[in-house]
Amino acid sequence: MTVTAQRRLIEHVDRIEAEQPPVPLDSVDFTVLRPIVVRERFGGVLDYLARVELEVDRNVLELNAMLPNPPDIDVRFYREVWHAQEIRHGLILDTLQTIICRPPTSPDTTTVSAKIRILGALSHLTPVQDIVRMLYYLTGMSTERSAVLAYNKLHAGMVELGETAIAATVVAPIRHQEPPHYAFYKLSAVGLAQRLSPWQAWLTRRLRAVSWGPVGAKDPEQKADFGGVLTALGMRNVTAFGEAISRVERDLLWERHRGLHVPSYVVDALCEAIALHDARGRGH
Repeated sequence: MTVTAQRRLIEHVDRIEAEQPPVPLDSVDFTVLRPIVVRERFGGVLDYLARVELEVDRNVLELNAMLPNPPDIDVRFYREVWHAQEIRHGLILDTLQTIICRPPTSPDTTTVSAKIRILGALSHLTPVQDIVRMLYYLTGMSTERSAVLAYNKLHAGMVELGETAIAATVVAPIRHQEPPHYAFYKLSAVGLAQRLSPWQAWLTRRLRAVSWGPVGAKDPEQKADFGGVLTALGMRNVTAFGEAISRVERDLLWERHRGLHVPSYVVDALCEAIALHDARGRGH
């Protein structure tokens, strides 16, 4: 990353921290006019989003394990800025869940998998850590882009139901804080991609192809839950959704494959999530 790009990244994080502190709890109006309707239409969506937001505690532990020597700006971003915002998002969404008479979500905030620890051990070698960092940035981009699309749909749905307080003071402020996170990952990924050697780029593609999954979906049950989120929010067109969340990844990793609209591993994982959700609905 050039000095100019590094300075731009630092200024971006400075701006997020100064202009977008965690959403104040006293700014939220939890008035729900039709809790039963909201619960039936968006209960599963709220639970999924709350869980994913609250699992940033575990995400930080994973990053600490994966990246033994990350850039200072990365550490500042994920420990001091991103973490505080996402935790507040999760607390607000989980509170809304309880208001519509759903049980609180059950996030996994402590488990760091053996695969993550192995990556961390290998990452003591600088060339490997660069690959792991690239995977982190790519995952961050697809996660934040997924969040923006989900919150856009949820906001529109709440407005449609007449739940203006929830739309304006819960969903809109959370939605507003996601694009700057995406921009951080994009700036970081574009800068690092220019430094990767051919073998590093090749290995990044291979690892990405075998490890990509929807945000927050670690097992078949969670994958089915994600399929339910896509269904409830009207985003079952996996090609369109996949292209929207992986466009920069496609351009960075697969630029030589002209005509590739979306990596096949993204479409395959999204199709699996929807298939698992549909099978659950049929009682299979």
